[in-house]
Amino acid sequence: MAASARASAHVSSFPESSEAASIESLALQACDDIDSLREMQRAYSCLEKLVLPQGVNDTEEVYPNRVELGALIRVINEDLQRRIEAMDSTLQSLRATLSNQD
Repeated sequence: MAASARASAHVSSFPESSEAASIESLALQACDDIDSLREMQRAYSCLEKLVLPQGVNDTEEVYPNRVELGALIRVINEDLQRRIEAMDSTLQSLRATLSNQD
């Protein structure tokens, strides 16, 4: 979704000022953030259904659907990836610092 918003936003035929480009960048970031929040909400809904089922006889209400489970897995995987990258960056900085001290 966000990729298509970016593609359509860059179809301008005249050069943009830096202020307009900054506003466009902020708008695109806001769209990305909204998509991320929607994904997080689906993941939360999935967890809520797993932990706090509302009605025992209503399978639609009790069991998370594939979209919600997919959202949960994506959110967890993206956070794990972000943490791995942060740790990798920290370790690379530590190695560089240690090698410069020799």
